[in-house]
Amino acid sequence: MSASIAVAFRPATAADVSAIVALVESAYRGDASRAGWTTEADLLEGQRTDAEGVLALIANPLGRIVLLERAGSIDACAHVERQGDSCYFGMFSVRPTLQASGIGNALLAECERVARVEWSCRALHMTVIHVRTELIAWYERRGYRATGESKPFPYGDPRFGLPKRDDLEFIILAKSLL
Repeated sequence: MSASIAVAFRPATAADVSAIVALVESAYRGDASRAGWTTEADLLEGQRTDAEGVLALIANPLGRIVLLERAGSIDACAHVERQGDSCYFGMFSVRPTLQASGIGNALLAECERVARVEWSCRALHMTVIHVRTELIAWYERRGYRATGESKPFPYGDPRFGLPKRDDLEFIILAKSLL
């Protein structure tokens, strides 16, 4: 990550919804997502999120969308939500042209800090599509481990995208924050 551009974190507000939707879609869907390495374009078509869903996450008092800004631009975002003594981490998106620049590491560390320091959570967990081996390996290098649990992919619900394969499922990764 370039040291010449200051990074700032802040919680998202309703005014950020359209920028967040555009960022998330660019990181995961369509040809624009192929500029980075986190694309799901070969696995899913359709939307990754929408304004209604993002607004609901912002309004949830148990959660927060954390934004990473540089020079006034929202370059990354992630959702964290308290669930008992653990936190869920999701919707992690970095502008495709900035992936592999260290921005993702910085945002993940900030989300872990929010969970541990502000909310006293003992662990952070997430779901990842099981065939995303490169992404799973990235999380493992940061201390996350597969729990052995899985969740079915929500086939038939276009809010999560339109699968190009019939064998998708989520695995659950977790990291202790203690």
